[in-house]
Amino acid sequence: MLAPHRRPLSLGRIALGLLVALAALTVAQACNIPVFRYALERWRPDVSQLIVYHRGPLSASHQAQLEQLQQQATAAGANVQLAVVDVADTSATQGPPEMQTARELWQDLASQATLPQLPHVIVRLPHPRRALTAWQGALDQALQSALVDSPIRRELAQRLLRGDSVVWLLVASSDVERNRPVKKLLDEQCQALGGRIALPEGIGLPGSELYSDVPLLVQFSVLEIDRHDPQEQFLLQVFEHLQPEAFASDEPLVVPVFGRGRALEVIPATVVTPQLVADLTIFLCGACSCQVKEQNPGFDLLLSADWDRRLFGEGGLLPPPPRSVGEVDRSEPVLLTIPPGR
Repeated sequence: MLAPHRRPLSLGRIALGLLVALAALTVAQACNIPVFRYALERWRPDVSQLIVYHRGPLSASHQAQLEQLQQQATAAGANVQLAVVDVADTSATQGPPEMQTARELWQDLASQATLPQLPHVIVRLPHPRRALTAWQGALDQALQSALVDSPIRRELAQRLLRGDSVVWLLVASSDVERNRPVKKLLDEQCQALGGRIALPEGIGLPGSELYSDVPLLVQFSVLEIDRHDPQEQFLLQVFEHLQPEAFASDEPLVVPVFGRGRALEVIPATVVTPQLVADLTIFLCGACSCQVKEQNPGFDLLLSADWDRRLFGEGGLLPPPPRSVGEVDRSEPVLLTIPPGR
């Protein structure tokens, strides 16, 4: 059972809000690398919380299930942090912030009329507006729910790593007739924009270096999700949480994803127009106007991908960017020996 849904934004405000936010980021140009490529190479995904609540010592079967869940959470590249909270331990008042947040969340759960059966698992995703309780249920259910990984998320990561600038996720309606117009619109726009959009000039110059061997392409694709696919229910619940009314009415949803699995927004199909698709695509392919990730729209999906290794080799480390002229000017002076004159 999910936490109560927040009040959804009106459909018109979704499109308008996105365009206003993107326009604000074009005021100052920071570098010439396209937004989608800057995000792929330099923005680390935000970390989700996987919280396991229990009371007292775990039984042998629950301990085994917890160890299986830990293995899933520590999969290569999964942007999730596991927290195990014994709700009977009232003495644990100190600890890292994430543990304190987990305990505060339990206080909210414990105040509800129906107390969750323990062990109880919650997945919290960071979001610009507020953290999302994306999934919750029993420990054994968590093992069967593909919380950290799924076929669609693996395919999404593969496409981004092969060079797709933007992958347009299409959460399909159960009614095939409702999917056809939005699928046609996305396919046509992907093809048209791929041949029309030019990358910024100056890529590769100081301050605009590329660090990985992923081809720099203006290339887009559409990835369709069956809303009844049992392996994708976690991902679908994230989108349902953000657009409950559209999801409940079986409306198709569109989610542009770029970088390392960063979703720009969950957009009901009724507000998706060729112009909106073009505007969002042009922004993501334009020069990165703000290098600070938190000042850009979007939220990071929970998925498992070893981004650093796939991008930068076995060492998996991003080379440090070259110093700017200003940084050189602020460095410590170097004393040189001046040879005597004649």
